[in-house]
Amino acid sequence: MRVLVVGAGAIGGYFGGRLLQAGNDVTFLVRPKRASELASAGLVIKSPNGDVTLKNPPTVQADKLTEKFDVILLSCKAFDLDDAIKSFAPAVGPQTSVIPMLNGMLHLDILDQKFGRERVLGGLCAIAATLNEKREVVQLAPMQSLNFGERDGTMSDRVRAIAKIMTNGITGAVASENIVQEMWEKWVFLSTLAASTCLMRTSVGNILAAPNGRDFMLGMLDETSAIAKAAGHAPTGPFFERTRGLLTSEGSQMTASMFRDIKAGAAIEADHVIGDLVARGDAAKVPLAKLRTAYTHLKAYEKQRG
Repeated sequence: MRVLVVGAGAIGGYFGGRLLQAGNDVTFLVRPKRASELASAGLVIKSPNGDVTLKNPPTVQADKLTEKFDVILLSCKAFDLDDAIKSFAPAVGPQTSVIPMLNGMLHLDILDQKFGRERVLGGLCAIAATLNEKREVVQLAPMQSLNFGERDGTMSDRVRAIAKIMTNGITGAVASENIVQEMWEKWVFLSTLAASTCLMRTSVGNILAAPNGRDFMLGMLDETSAIAKAAGHAPTGPFFERTRGLLTSEGSQMTASMFRDIKAGAAIEADHVIGDLVARGDAAKVPLAKLRTAYTHLKAYEKQRG
């Protein structure tokens, strides 16, 4: 089974690198600069789960992509999705399965329209990773997971086949029969964390230490959860309690990656992660005072950034 990993940044580089390390047939779709870096230094992974340097990992650039692949692992940012689709489209054949690891849900509609719903699986990942100044993939904590599955909840033959290669290299890879629910639950957690830490420009712990901070945090969680419920994917008891615990942990230094992107003056996924959630909440007539304010804040940042 041939796997095309779109990009070799922190996420694609880590999961694709682990698959390659285990002997799977993996190719990275990269831009010229990244191809040159990988050719000279290799794909270097620094991780609590074990370091590895993969010499001359197989790469291809968009203008040279002509072969079809069995699986496409997509880990780009939402604002790069259109360009990513153009770059990997030639690799999609009748039997190709696309596994997107983006946050939110809007990308599913876009991918369905381009390639057909039957080729697009549900997917999500959880990992803390970054590229350092040497362009090495650095995993910041041992925790990692990669979930994927049919969006109708069935355990299909193709998912079983993909699971054989994913679990051969990736610790925490799981073929799920409840992937859409899991995607919604991650979206609830992520959007609450991003909206809160971006709006307040600080960590969870500092928000909680401020007057009415706990009420603010839990109010944001209530709004995002209500949107999920209206869509038929109310957060489950264990998930909700775990998320509530993380978001009310006093002294927590946790922030969203979107907040860190704002601090760095970088592009953010305002529309994909927060704006689409607001639109779905409006359609369901869910009151969204806090989430709407956070979205306005994010769009003002984008306007300022230009």
